[in-house]
Amino acid sequence: MTTFTINEQNDIVAFATIEEAAATAATPFDSFTRQQEWGKLAASWPKERLVAIWNSLAGVRPVKRFPNHKAAAGQIWTRIQGLGQSAEPEAEPPAKAKAEPKAKRGVPGAKSAPARAKTGQKPMAAKNPPHSKKAAKPQDAAAPREGSKTAQVVAMLQRKGGATLTEIMQKMCWQKHTVRGFMAGAMKKAGYAIESFKPEGGERTYRINR
Repeated sequence: MTTFTINEQNDIVAFATIEEAAATAATPFDSFTRQQEWGKLAASWPKERLVAIWNSLAGVRPVKRFPNHKAAAGQIWTRIQGLGQSAEPEAEPPAKAKAEPKAKRGVPGAKSAPARAKTGQKPMAAKNPPHSKKAAKPQDAAAPREGSKTAQVVAMLQRKGGATLTEIMQKMCWQKHTVRGFMAGAMKKAGYAIESFKPEGGERTYRINR
């Protein structure tokens, strides 16, 4: 099922799967697959952000405001469905098509390539995680920029007991799926091995595996 992601810069990207989204995205993001999930996200944001998201989409007529959150979410959802279609793997052409003398218009895109909402931005191709012994170890990870979101999360995960899901959500003002996506995507891409565990009677906790 197509998975859409949206980051703090309001870039909306469509991926063929949630795994591809987590492996490709290098910054914190919110994700959604259905209109209902998107509606819940949009309802928690100010109208000004929804206006900014709409105006950043390619080929739309800019607006100054929306009458309500529901109207804004509905228009944006309808507009980004083209991204979802382009994120799906292309079907193989029928054998008879090869005999046709007419050339196809345009160049077919790469299979499962993420589609971006903004024009002029090149999509990032998902990479398979390295399996060789030369894979980066946690201690080899480059130090994150001081004061960045990654640096703040790393500091929390380096504590002896790590940090709970709730602590990270409160500290970074993120939702649950944003934390999970950050751990699966940005932290692994930065070279950190993250250990996730849930003590008996406790809650989900993350820490850097030393």
